[in-house]
Amino acid sequence: MKVRVIGGGLAGVEAAAVLAGRGHKVLLSEQKPVRFSPAHHDPNLGELVCSNSLKSLSPATGSGLLKEEMKLLGSLILEAAETCKVPAGGALAVDRSAFSRAVTQKISALPGVEIVREEVTSLPEGPAVLATGPLTEGALYEALSALSGECLHFYDAAAPIVTAESVDFGAAFSSSRYGKGGEDYLNCPMTREEYLAFWEALTSAETVILKDFEKREIFEGCMPVEIMAKRGPDTLRFGPLKPVGLTDPRTGRRPYAVVQLRKENAAGTLFNLVGFQTNLKFPEQRRVFSLIPALKNAEFVKYGVMHRNSYLNAPEALDPFLRLKARPDLFVAGQLSGVEGYLESAATGILCGLWASLLLEGREPVLPPAETVIGSLVRYLNAPNPRFAPMNANFGILPPLPSTPRDKTVRNAALSERAIEEMKNYTARFRADGKTNGSAF
Repeated sequence: MKVRVIGGGLAGVEAAAVLAGRGHKVLLSEQKPVRFSPAHHDPNLGELVCSNSLKSLSPATGSGLLKEEMKLLGSLILEAAETCKVPAGGALAVDRSAFSRAVTQKISALPGVEIVREEVTSLPEGPAVLATGPLTEGALYEALSALSGECLHFYDAAAPIVTAESVDFGAAFSSSRYGKGGEDYLNCPMTREEYLAFWEALTSAETVILKDFEKREIFEGCMPVEIMAKRGPDTLRFGPLKPVGLTDPRTGRRPYAVVQLRKENAAGTLFNLVGFQTNLKFPEQRRVFSLIPALKNAEFVKYGVMHRNSYLNAPEALDPFLRLKARPDLFVAGQLSGVEGYLESAATGILCGLWASLLLEGREPVLPPAETVIGSLVRYLNAPNPRFAPMNANFGILPPLPSTPRDKTVRNAALSERAIEEMKNYTARFRADGKTNGSAF
């Protein structure tokens, strides 16, 4: 029997890898290149759309701790990321094209995995994993909606990308905040007058007109820069344009505001504007963002875009193991399940792959400990919530320590240490059952 995994994104690839690692045959369906969504362009699997950053590497952060847990779970995505990293200070960022190629090569090489390029228009028989992502649409979307009740919508936005040669390096400087990570970011400083002129243009610029079905509240985690700016003149200066921890070597002082650029590819020929997800019309993006002194002659190879994303109302639609309540043999992984973020999506794929494996082996699924980020995330998805919105990895969802240190650094280190130990115990339960085939399970 071949287990169906629908969707070749991060979650689907991780689910397929775990199933194959436990000795099951997998049929992995991916609709590209038969059909591309409005946000996808690369025919390879594991395509990154919004950003090339997989966030912090530090275990003292939610995203960093999530990586440590996923490594213990044998994450294929993180293995692929290691082969195509680009400098990003204390974060893990990758060359997107190289990353997708690496993911495709790794999953294709696994024994027992068959990849089929096809558009799936109906829900598969189970046990199966549905990981079609936040742009699920058409007949499959309708079938899922019929079973789950209501699919909710939020907005996701991708930042613009410019060529390195078009950036005025004389009006910028390389540095990471507080000197952490060397000189991995290119900083574009602005004086008070330059910033206010930019802010005025940004808040009055023309945006893409949304269709009626898209006119819903924008999800905070992917807030377009122009919406953020409209909250007040200083909002950006305390957000993505914050100058703290940076000193302009030309003046010896901290700038009034700073736009950070991060390498988009390993060659360093492209940069993306960090935190500049946007819904501005393309000509407006060129006009407004060119007011940043270092970007006055910027060549935009990709403008920011904004598109509708879908996710399930998880507390109503899914059980604690991310199975549709109406179809307990069908697991839902990735952003469709209600998590937010690349690695959060991949982590749910790992869990769904494990849980589907256990069902096939005649065993009951087991939740990760609540003390882990992954365990807390899936519990968040199942907790009653009349205003449910996607959640990402953070320390706030973890249960508190028996004795909570006042110092945040000490507290986070203790939470991280506890989580890693709990995850080691969790994975050991499955390594001991003889089903490993070389993976963490």
